[in-house]
Amino acid sequence: MSSDAKSIWKRLLIIPPILIGIALVAYNLQTREGPSQTEVGETARKARVITVPETTVVPRALGFGTVKPGTVWEAVAEIQGKIIEIHPQLKAGAMLPKGTTLLRIDPADYRLALRSAEADIRAIEAQLVEIAARDANTRASLAIEIRSWEIAKRELRRKRQLVKSKVVSAAAVDQEERNLLAREQIAQTLRNTLNLLPAEKLRLEAQLSAARIRGQNAQRDLDRTIITLPFDARIAEVNVEKAQFAKAGQTLAAADSIDVSEVSAQLPIDKMFQLLDPVRIAGVTPERAMSEIENILGLTPIIRLKLGNLVSKWKGRVARVSDRIDPRTRTIGVIVAVDRPYHFAPDVLRPPLAKNMYVEVELRGRPRMRQIVVPRSALRGGKAFVVGGENRLEIRAVEVRYRLGDIAVIESGLKAGERIVVSDLIPAIDGMLIDPAPDKDAETRLIKEAAGEAGF
Repeated sequence: MSSDAKSIWKRLLIIPPILIGIALVAYNLQTREGPSQTEVGETARKARVITVPETTVVPRALGFGTVKPGTVWEAVAEIQGKIIEIHPQLKAGAMLPKGTTLLRIDPADYRLALRSAEADIRAIEAQLVEIAARDANTRASLAIEIRSWEIAKRELRRKRQLVKSKVVSAAAVDQEERNLLAREQIAQTLRNTLNLLPAEKLRLEAQLSAARIRGQNAQRDLDRTIITLPFDARIAEVNVEKAQFAKAGQTLAAADSIDVSEVSAQLPIDKMFQLLDPVRIAGVTPERAMSEIENILGLTPIIRLKLGNLVSKWKGRVARVSDRIDPRTRTIGVIVAVDRPYHFAPDVLRPPLAKNMYVEVELRGRPRMRQIVVPRSALRGGKAFVVGGENRLEIRAVEVRYRLGDIAVIESGLKAGERIVVSDLIPAIDGMLIDPAPDKDAETRLIKEAAGEAGF
């Protein structure tokens, strides 16, 4: 065998081992078992939950306003004259008690006017006394003249009888007739005098009334020379100095009452109506609304002043409601009154509620029992994440009656005792398994917030 043939046979001897190896690999692939697989279980998502409470809700609304004094008084000069006296404490910011004499205007001219009126009164009263005396004297004289006339009449009758007997002459009769007529003339004059006396008396009485009015006006002007405080007040401004001439109608000073301060808080109309109890305001007459507004509305105001870290609080009362609605902001004004705003309580650190302070006003309505409430943050797009049976997530639509701060009062969709998720849950899939962690602190805060205990 040649050398070439031997070389070919050597190369062919390599092929059988290769084929045998391929066959063994194929056999092993067909007969071996696959790798063991471990079945993976469902993983629960951890989430904070609370139990939905049925609790008492105190509806509240916030507004803001500026403090104003309950009464602003201006000392306006009702008469003119020179200022002769000014109270030493009549300065802006000073507090003075009721009845304090602030100013005196020179009273000399007004005293003279009063004396003149009093003199006129005395003169007219004297004339009236004279009229009464003249009336009495005239009546007495008339009575005497009537008696004299009757005597003269009898004498004339007698002489007429005698003239027939020619005892007396006709001239004597004529003379007696003249005497009778003279008596009648005197009596008539006296009657005329008596008839004129009432008219003269009325004229004097009218003059007396006018003189008394002048006297009263003079006394009033004299009283107006002294200007006193009508109530306990804080002086706001002073516009006059001693020895200055004051004109009638000039504002000399201004003062603010310190017994009551008022705040006109602007509240959104929808928030205002959330506070009202429809049952209490139904059928209320305007007269009763004016006299019993605080009881009818059932609102309790709380005023807060925030100065840095210091928060001062006052309890107030609803004095009245504004007569108009702001068309731009759609708000209504509620005027809240605070009694004794300058009172310093030893156990409370707060400044006086002074004029022009910008404050927050919280109005609280009457408590409403058995309300379903949840944290406002627990609602996502009008839906709540409810943890149902077997700790499965249920995404449920709810209807909100109204929102109040950080809470929402539920109209429908949730029941007391159900559990809802209050933490972020991303992604949230309906039916997913939840590992609930009760958040008791959140439940406590929710109930306190609903009752209004988190603030005042």
